[in-house]
Amino acid sequence: MTSADPSDAVKGVPAAEPAPAQPASAAPVVAVLRRYAPGLAFAAAVALAALAAEPLVGRALPIPAMVIALLIGVAFNRVAARPLFEPGLTYSVKKLLRIAIALLGTRIALGDIVALGLPVALLIVAGMAATIVSGVWFARLLDLDRRYGALAGASTAVCGASAALATATVVPNYPSKAADVAFTVIAANAFSTLVMILYPPLCALLGLDAQATGIMLGGTVHDMAQVVGAGYAVSEPVGNTAVIVKLFRIFLLLPVVLIVGWWLLPRDGAQVHAKVPVPVFALVFLALCLVNSVVPAVPGAAALYAPVKTAFHVASTAGLLIAISALGLQTSPAAILRIGWRHVAVFVGATLVILAVVTGGLIVLH
Repeated sequence: MTSADPSDAVKGVPAAEPAPAQPASAAPVVAVLRRYAPGLAFAAAVALAALAAEPLVGRALPIPAMVIALLIGVAFNRVAARPLFEPGLTYSVKKLLRIAIALLGTRIALGDIVALGLPVALLIVAGMAATIVSGVWFARLLDLDRRYGALAGASTAVCGASAALATATVVPNYPSKAADVAFTVIAANAFSTLVMILYPPLCALLGLDAQATGIMLGGTVHDMAQVVGAGYAVSEPVGNTAVIVKLFRIFLLLPVVLIVGWWLLPRDGAQVHAKVPVPVFALVFLALCLVNSVVPAVPGAAALYAPVKTAFHVASTAGLLIAISALGLQTSPAAILRIGWRHVAVFVGATLVILAVVTGGLIVLH
């Protein structure tokens, strides 16, 4: 390539104008925005549509925005399959999801959990462990992938959709993973709503007192929203106990994620020495739990912390909603339709296991 002759301008040939230089620091930012913005914007639009639809749908069925967002996303899967959207959607499901789950730590105070007492804590841990193991066992029994069993078990044991999404970050990939995660989110909400109606009368039938009823509801219902609905529908003391027990289950999300990730590691060949990576989001979750337990008790700090905590709550809710919208957009409707009764049976089995362990333990304790 020859260099331009400065005399060209004199000869009547205008010299080439240099292109306006873009600041070096701005170039990577622009490239990242071009790559991720379309998918992120698509997922955010679905999330906003779900929020707008929630009160309208709620007139007929109490379906939360998270499930509505997932269903809207699945409906637009063919549009979202374009390569333009893939980077942003993948970022939402893998990175944004972790950030949102980490921020859930600001909702938990350790003091309330300690007040439960050791026997109740051990009972809840036993129920959760049995549920996760049974989920994997039921999946194997019904000739399904054990990784789906882990998703269903963790979702039932911890906190429904949020636990399914968190566990999915450490579950190794397999062909039907996206469809299984989407189904688990839908099933967790459906079963949680059903047991919210059925469990309070069951507690009365078993003769459980207010404290035992709160422990039973908080220790067995899948999602926090339904725990609140079931507990406070009985009484305020029952609702308060149920929420504290449920927060204890959510606090155990970190060890559940780590244990499931280790359990599902391949054990053969060159991968026999593989180690499950410690998810940074889970450590941040734990750190924020500690902050939320200590800072409000420090004189003068509570007032400063309150708006930060509120902002984290909003960011966490928004992040989870966008992430699950992206998951729906990446999930083929055909893959969901191929899911049969065996998937439902695994979820039913895990739900019955946690009910049996927690309720049986309460009857023995009381």
